[in-house]
Amino acid sequence: MIFQSGSPAIFAARSHQAVSRPAFVQRDGPHSGPAGFPTFRFRRHRHEAAGLRHRHGDTHRQELGAKLEIVPVTSANRIPYLQTKKVDLVISSLGKNPERAAVIDFSDAYAPYFNGVFAPDDVAIKSIADLSGKVVGVTRGSIEDLELTKSAPADATTKRYEDNNGTISAFLSGQVVAVVTGNVVAAAILDKNPPRKPELKFLIKNSPCYVGMNKNEPELMAKVNEIIAASKKDGTLDDISMKWLHQPLDKSL
Repeated sequence: MIFQSGSPAIFAARSHQAVSRPAFVQRDGPHSGPAGFPTFRFRRHRHEAAGLRHRHGDTHRQELGAKLEIVPVTSANRIPYLQTKKVDLVISSLGKNPERAAVIDFSDAYAPYFNGVFAPDDVAIKSIADLSGKVVGVTRGSIEDLELTKSAPADATTKRYEDNNGTISAFLSGQVVAVVTGNVVAAAILDKNPPRKPELKFLIKNSPCYVGMNKNEPELMAKVNEIIAASKKDGTLDDISMKWLHQPLDKSL
């Protein structure tokens, strides 16, 4: 079973049955959980994987009897990895929308996450219309990229980066005026205590995290949802959310 992880880390599993080579796949960069993105996925000084997605993926690994293996992916190719059978599960800051739901299936939600427009406090932005004439950064292939593409003013300049680390760097260096990203990415920027601090200007989409899998995998879906339900009931997911997102698990989840 292969578990995929990435720029907020993504995890995946090769099969819902016993398999000879179960694994985790990790995406490079700081996404809602990328490799190198502390909230979701990073390596400690002894090369020990840590982060929200790793913790959640490890729970699935134990319950599914899978062996951990790290495979780098990007935000844009995590779904193709599922479709080409390179992985069986994607556990990341994977948001759900109709386009994605047409090609893959989603588990129950397991972590809180929202996307918004963030900029320094001296930048006047209150709505999507205020992005007119501005340079905005976003992570390629993310939910926020899809939402921004649909609604951004025609004269807004969108700069796309391959992972959350690229988006963060662009914001910190002043390459972009604002970023459209997730709450945890903005929190990671604030943790650096930079001169340019991201402030939420307005909400783009409330997008909880789901586990993604291929269509027509009812046994795998049932098992994953069973694991998520048990983790909610015993407080495991709430503990993980408090540790890595600094907020309790939303009761609506």
